[in-house]
This record gives sequence, structure tokens and C-alpha cells, in this order.
Amino acid sequence: MLRLHLQNNFKMVKNKRDLKSPGRNRSLLGTRPRSRQSITGKSAAGGNIRVVIRVRPFSERENCSNHKNVIKIVDEHALVFDPKEDEEPFFYHGVQQRNRDIMKRANKHLNFTFDHVFGDSTNNEDVFEVSTKTLIGNLMKGYNCSVFVYGATGAGKTHTMLGCNTDPGITFLTMLELFKQKEELHEEREFEIGMTYLEVYNETVQDLLNPGPALSLREDNKYGVVVAGIKMHRIEASDTLFELLEQGNRNRTQHPTDANAESSRSHAVFQVYVKMKFKTTGEVRVAKLSMIDLAGSERGAATGYSGARFTEGANINKSLLALGNCINSLADGHRHVPYRDSKLTRLLKDSLGGNCQTVMIANISPSSHNYEDTYNTLKYAMRAKKIKSTIKKNVVNCESNLNHYIQLVEQLNKEIKELKVKVSCLSIWLFS
Repeated sequence: MLRLHLQNNFKMVKNKRDLKSPGRNRSLLGTRPRSRQSITGKSAAGGNIRVVIRVRPFSERENCSNHKNVIKIVDEHALVFDPKEDEEPFFYHGVQQRNRDIMKRANKHLNFTFDHVFGDSTNNEDVFEVSTKTLIGNLMKGYNCSVFVYGATGAGKTHTMLGCNTDPGITFLTMLELFKQKEELHEEREFEIGMTYLEVYNETVQDLLNPGPALSLREDNKYGVVVAGIKMHRIEASDTLFELLEQGNRNRTQHPTDANAESSRSHAVFQVYVKMKFKTTGEVRVAKLSMIDLAGSERGAATGYSGARFTEGANINKSLLALGNCINSLADGHRHVPYRDSKLTRLLKDSLGGNCQTVMIANISPSSHNYEDTYNTLKYAMRAKKIKSTIKKNVVNCESNLNHYIQLVEQLNKEIKELKVKVSCLSIWLFS
């Protein structure tokens, strides 16, 4: 009996799948059982960060080098990383042979689901319509909104944010939508719009519109993290805003690398502040829109540089690592989130898990040349999907309005009582 019992136990664990730990089965790569994972990739209610993926086209150099495509888009919500290759079956005496090259690395064939997946044929307007257009409506309701793009060097982040003459970026299109809705609401609201544009370069904060000494960050109980000494520019028309945006882009730190001829070597943070006053009620709402173009994560070997450029890359990766640690802490629900590990994470404190509706646009390359970078970006994006934020309207003087209505009700109640007394006295006098 004992021998039979041991044999049965051995059979129960003989399968390799039985030897895998539960932790491995609950992978962060989107390969969990369907009963526990959203098939469509829609964010759950409760203020989850919306995460979209954009796959850039192959470059001329990648086409000439015959690099393999490691991304297969399944539908508008799902993709497969490093898909299995379709091989023609080989038969010997009527029996199919595997004939697999043992020296060849096995394909990962990992499934990922997101809020939306854009292929290499989409343009910036397609990305804007799905990812950031709805944020302006929420901004007008008094909610803080944030958009940030993430990806490796050369993945197309700056093109997504700024675009070109024939394909304007989402920053330009979002600002057009902002002023369009402002014009539609000008009869019922008074608007004041201001903007700031800064960069984080080698762990120092610089004002792109007013170049000068490095700026410091301070904690404010009312406004959160503020940049001391930065100048806010008041905007009356869209043309002024676009001129300032172009001016800031010219001052942004850029250097060519082997990975990208126009590599952005700093994190750019473009913020628009909107103050709205309702003409009928006097209620004031203040909302902030942040658009962040992160510097590219990179491997030192991919950039082909040493010295100052290598130090830049190390500082970029340091700040992105701090951002990754914050995302991991927020996704796991930890009480302590290490925002103070980097100037970048301190600036993004409101955008990650705070009072803000956030959209993350992860840009990836389909080329096998960027295999590890693409894989890391997808894992990064999957973690960000789990972050939840507490969102509330920024109403400035709701308490004063409330007190006004309370006093009005009390005054009306007092008048009603006085009228009741007069009516009762009048009725007594008439029937006496």
C-alpha cells in the first residue's frame, strides 16, 4: 500500500506543468488564464491608466539588414511578441518530423492586451482620436489630465508628440481641440490659459522658454510639487501657444546617436493650466494638462558613444528606472512610492496614481534589432495598466457658493415664517 501511494504521488508531479510554481503561472506578460484577464484590454472602472501601444514602421536601415519582424498585431487590442514562425511540415514515411534546429532560440510567442494597439500604417491623428481627444472634455469638467510617451531611443516618441508638417503630433492636435472647445463654451464661461515648458536633463530642471540657471522643485500642500522660479506664459490665442511650443522645442537638448540621428537627451514636460469661471454661478474650476515626452531608454552599446553621451544615457536610464520602480509600487498597491528617487518622478507624482486621468502611449519597434528594448517596453506598459488613481474635480470656490445658497435658504425660511404669522393673524381678525 505504501509503495502504491508513493507511485501515485510520483505520477501526480511527473508532468512539467505540475512542477511550475504558481507565481510563474501568474505572469505579468498578459498570458494568464482568460477567466482572470480582460480579453478586450479595456481598463476597469476606478481610474486606471489607459495604455496604448504604437508600432512604428521599419526603417530603411532595418529593411536593408533584413531584420525579422517580432510584432504580430492580432486586433486593435492585442498583439503577439516574438510570434512562432510558420514552417512547412516535413514528412518521412508518412510521419511528420519536427526537424527542429536545437541551436536555434525558441520563439517566446507572448500575448499582450492593451486599451488600443496601433499598427505601423497609422498616423498621429489616428492616435489622437483614440488616446487624447477625450481628455479635453474631461479637462473642461475640471479634471487634471496627463499624457506621456515611453519607449526606447528611435521608437518614435518625439514624432508621436510633435510630428512634422505633413503629420502634426498629438500635442498640436490636442491644443487645437482645447481652443475649439474653449470657443464653444465662451458664452457660459470665462477662460484664463497659461503654459510652462521645461526639461529634465542630467537630473537638473531647465525652463525651455526662459533658459537660465537650474530650477528647484518644492512640495506645496495645496498645489503639490511645484517648480520654483519657472515663468508661466498667459495665452490668449492658439497661435501664441504654438509659437512658444516651437521655441521650447528649439531649446531642447538633442544629440545624434547610433540609435537615432535626432535623439532627445532630456525629458520634456509641457503643461497647460486652464482656469474656468462660470458666468451664472461664479464657480471656478482649475485644471492642468501635462504632456510628457520621455527620453528614450537605451543600451550603451546601441548608442555607440562614451564619455559625456554615455553619462547622459546613464542619467536617462537612472530616471526611467526610478519611474519604473514607482509604477511597480503603485501597481502592487504599496503604501510607500519612491517618488523622491528622481526629479522626473517628483514631477510626474500627480500624473501617476494621483488626482489625474492619465494616458500612456508606449512606442515600440517591430525589428528584431530592438528585441530586448521592445520586450522591456511591453512589460513596462503591462505594469502601468494596473495603476489606479483617485480622480476629483478641481473646484476652487464651491464652499463660498454653498454658503451663499445656505444663507439664501435660511432667509427664505425666515420670510415664510413671517408670512405664516401674518396670515394667521389676518384669518383671526376676519372670523372674530
